Amino acid sequence: MKFSIIIPNWNGKKLLEKNLPKVLETGADEVIIADDGSKDGSVEFIKEKFPQIKVFSHKRLGFAKNCNRAVKRAQGDIIILLNNDVLPNKDFLNPLRFDFQDQKLFAVSFNEPQFSWAEAKWEKGFIHHNPGEKTKQKHISFWASGGSAAFRKDLWEKLSGFDNLYSPFYWEDVDLSYRAWKRGFRIIWDPQAIVNHKHEGTIGTNFSKKYIDFISQRNQLLFIWKNITDFRMFTEHKIYLWKKIIKEPGFIKPFLAALIKIPKVLIRRIKESKESKVSDKEIFSLFS
Repeated sequence: MKFSIIIPNWNGKKLLEKNLPKVLETGADEVIIADDGSKDGSVEFIKEKFPQIKVFSHKRLGFAKNCNRAVKRAQGDIIILLNNDVLPNKDFLNPLRFDFQDQKLFAVSFNEPQFSWAEAKWEKGFIHHNPGEKTKQKHISFWASGGSAAFRKDLWEKLSGFDNLYSPFYWEDVDLSYRAWKRGFRIIWDPQAIVNHKHEGTIGTNFSKKYIDFISQRNQLLFIWKNITDFRMFTEHKIYLWKKIIKEPGFIKPFLAALIKIPKVLIRRIKESKESKVSDKEIFSLFS
């Protein structure tokens, strides 16, 4: 079993300078920087200071495409995505060697101090999620974080990786995880795979809170329209969607932004309907 650590980067030179030494101590088979058009000297810095690290650089593609491109070129059986503000424990790979012996396991989400496994519930036509209560045992997780998790490469490629529908960010990791669940695979959180996520990364420092909230609301709609194929659940969503639009005028903007993408969503929805083996209700029942 070989591990490839992929660190997506966009103008994160200062974070890489601080965190890369700890990443190299983990003993991963390869470390890759997937640089998404940085203009702060990140690429030149890595090539000079860390020649053992592979650098894949290109013009700006966005998070999803950047990750997918790096995964395709990675050599490992297990792909580890780490944000450039994540510090892994030296031995965090050890529990993964046991976890991935389960051939039905798609991904393992890491144990961050602030978070645990992801729980989710379907309520009034929308998805509500938050960190579950921390335990000393492994626990199933609704999704694996795109900035702090390990993924089985062959299944990632079979699922076509992150969907660029959600560009520029948010919900692409939830979407990929949910598609794996619907095809009969599992996702867990392992308390022994410890990392320290500083949350100093790209999104919060480069985009306003207002814009981040807008994208998050838009992308939840895209996720639901694409993936929730249960007739009753989707009917409930449509009822409460209109109520939300009427009660919250500010929600009209993300709704219209999602609506523009309907042609692309419908193509994907047809595919999900055909390939799903596990129902939406079955998945949500695991976390109720």
